[in-house]
Amino acid sequence: MTTLPPDVSWLRGEYTEECYSFIYVRATPEQVVAHLGGRWEDFTPGPFPDDPDHYPGPGEALGVTAIGDWTFVFDPDWLGTCEDVITRLSQGTRLVSQAALGIKCMDYFYWYEDGEIRFCFEADDGYVMETPAELAHTMAEIDRLYPSLPQLYDGPAFLLVERLTGIRTTERLLKGSTFMWGVVPQPTTS
Repeated sequence: MTTLPPDVSWLRGEYTEECYSFIYVRATPEQVVAHLGGRWEDFTPGPFPDDPDHYPGPGEALGVTAIGDWTFVFDPDWLGTCEDVITRLSQGTRLVSQAALGIKCMDYFYWYEDGEIRFCFEADDGYVMETPAELAHTMAEIDRLYPSLPQLYDGPAFLLVERLTGIRTTERLLKGSTFMWGVVPQPTTS
């Protein structure tokens, strides 16, 4: 079966002027919020923002929703790049995180298993780990689909997410989900 590139056109335009982290954790939303230091009872339901101008700002609410056995976290800041946070969230489970600020070509991708990093890509720092065997086929597909290797947020990161979580992140999926929105303490280090 041939892999098709995901449609990420909905994240282009105005969305590329905003930073975001998409964090996927194989755990319940309540567990994720607790591990982030938040209180589930303080979170309130709401939709995924239709417009990046309605995104909460850094230090403001983040959104969580369940997608199958996974919790999807939308953070309007760099939470998905904070090593201490993603290491803690991945304890006893799998975590995949992608973060981007398209206007500055800043792109990050992390895969953690039980507190240990398995794969990392940090475009801003020019750092890429050696590709683990589990991702070799997916990386070959990415090379085939994107011979000019665009920024990860232009599609490749979403193929990696799908391979590692089974979730095909689409505009329809996110905008059709009910999120719980709330504030968690800001990490002290990044």
